[in-house]
Amino acid sequence: MLKAGHHPRIVIVQPYIPSYRTAFFERLRSDLQAEGCALDVLHGPPPPSHVARQDASHCSGAIEVPVRRLGVPGGRSLVWQQVQRRAASADVVVLEQALRNLETYPLLLRQARMTGGLTPRVALWGHGRTYTKPVSRIETAAKDALTRRASWFFAYTEGGADHLASGGFPRRRITVVRNCVDTVALAQARERAGTPGTQEFAEAAALRSRHGLLPGRTALFVGGLDAPKRIPLLLESAGRIARALPGFRLLVAGDGADRPLVEAMASTAKSPVVPLGHMTGSQVALLGAVSDVMLMPGRVGLCAVDSFVLRTPVITTDWPWHAPEFEYLRNGHNAVITSDDPTAYAAAVQALLTDQARLASLRARCREDAAAYTTDAMATRFCEGLLRLLSETRKPAADKLW
Repeated sequence: MLKAGHHPRIVIVQPYIPSYRTAFFERLRSDLQAEGCALDVLHGPPPPSHVARQDASHCSGAIEVPVRRLGVPGGRSLVWQQVQRRAASADVVVLEQALRNLETYPLLLRQARMTGGLTPRVALWGHGRTYTKPVSRIETAAKDALTRRASWFFAYTEGGADHLASGGFPRRRITVVRNCVDTVALAQARERAGTPGTQEFAEAAALRSRHGLLPGRTALFVGGLDAPKRIPLLLESAGRIARALPGFRLLVAGDGADRPLVEAMASTAKSPVVPLGHMTGSQVALLGAVSDVMLMPGRVGLCAVDSFVLRTPVITTDWPWHAPEFEYLRNGHNAVITSDDPTAYAAAVQALLTDQARLASLRARCREDAAAYTTDAMATRFCEGLLRLLSETRKPAADKLW
């Protein structure tokens, strides 16, 4: 139980606030307020690598702080977000699990030396392990050592939690949040787009007509047009599929550094690629209504959740650098996962698009599984973890990890 008369303050530090996080922070803030707690979200501007995505947003309780970046060998950078003054008066500070964030170290050091309960408890939020890129043993060891010094960990998925527990982090101090995006409005718009007589249904029909889209011959890509999404492989696959399936179209909704590659292929004669630029909300729902599958030969992350709501099963590869949400996909149940080979990938897309019974089964499973991944449920789990951490006065000696 929290102390009577005390109104705890939670601070969450983020690199920036992408649009897909705003609903989560709003719901979490509301849940915490109902428990007598306040929430501030400290953030910087979008990092240079994300500016082209044009997805920066805002939420209640958000405070932008100055950020300094220091380039280091290897094309990486160290980041210093000036959060110390605002974090010092908090009861709990939740930080991103990342070695590059320099503000993490003094906060963890203060926690280790805390006396009288006047120093904020430090929790980390992240993948649990490095999923999306190769790392050295030294880097892995450093990240694990940093993580063990946290009072609590909010893991995106069960896989990350299992990794932490296997390394000695107490399981009872781990909250699995089931990372996702807000899909309520998207789900509602997608439902209307499939219901005859609605405006969205008419708009979907117009979209099909405008781009010559055929049932069983339409694929969708939604996401950043950048290196992790492997845009060259996506475009190569689209060409292979189109040569085998006349009438095949690939709708590409997104923006980023590789947008010129998409536009260049779209400009060629008889190209199957339809570039649509950055799209959100009801626009994406319409795309889902006119598409059969979602092509993601590169990194699968939160698009897994979108694919469930849109009922466009993901077709991806067993590429080793997927994000944690790849765990939500089950081959043959709600997705298709092929070997990491362009020929095998294109063949798998072709096979699914020409097997309407199998495609219908996958789409039905996507619709069912969408209910398991919601922002409201994620916020509830996060709030419960914070309240459990707040209820503890000091970490028992038996649980000390340093």
